Amino acid sequence: MVQRKGKGSRREAPERAGKLRERAEEVVKRLEKLYPDARLELEYNNAFELLVEAILAAQESDKKVNQLRERLFNKYKSPQDIVNVPLDELERDISSINFYRRKAQLLKKCCEALVKEFGGDIPRTVEELTRLPGVGRKTANMVVGGAFGLPAIIVDRHVLRVSQRIGFTQEKDPDKVEEELRHIVPQEKWTEFSFLLLNHGKNVCIAKNPKCEECPICELCDSCKVKL
Repeated sequence: MVQRKGKGSRREAPERAGKLRERAEEVVKRLEKLYPDARLELEYNNAFELLVEAILAAQESDKKVNQLRERLFNKYKSPQDIVNVPLDELERDISSINFYRRKAQLLKKCCEALVKEFGGDIPRTVEELTRLPGVGRKTANMVVGGAFGLPAIIVDRHVLRVSQRIGFTQEKDPDKVEEELRHIVPQEKWTEFSFLLLNHGKNVCIAKNPKCEECPICELCDSCKVKL
């Protein structure tokens, strides 16, 4: 004989989801006060620049990429410019960046696809962007949210770490974390939420020895080390 689950069991999942949504709204409210101008650390003027920088920033600091950007984009103003340049010349132009040879190849392939499939325009959807060589969901969401101002959950290492510590997710795969956060955070807040957690992860909720005593969301966090 099959036993029916009690009403409490049926309510548990939606009730937990509701509490997480309430917590997410409060997290955004508090972090907005701490980071009123939260944004990506990468500096850019348009979607093309951000796409290139996001590819260069893999396993490299945003600061290092920013130091290169002015010289780089004085020369390369469109995907076609990167398509036209010889590979060895592009490698020299980005040689200050980690794994520059591999990244030069990715940039060439990405820009070739942009010219061939999109006429040199930068797509505005994650689905289209991830069809480009070298572009995963994190990079695609950075462009969608950062350059176009559309709703996007950007899961970099900081957003992943802070989300886990707060208790929004137990997943380790960035794509699965993105999917869970989509159900917790209001869509109109996706991009801002990402920027806020990114900034918080860099400044307070750092990887080693997080500054819990300085954290305005400590009481909302499952991993807070400060006794409240």
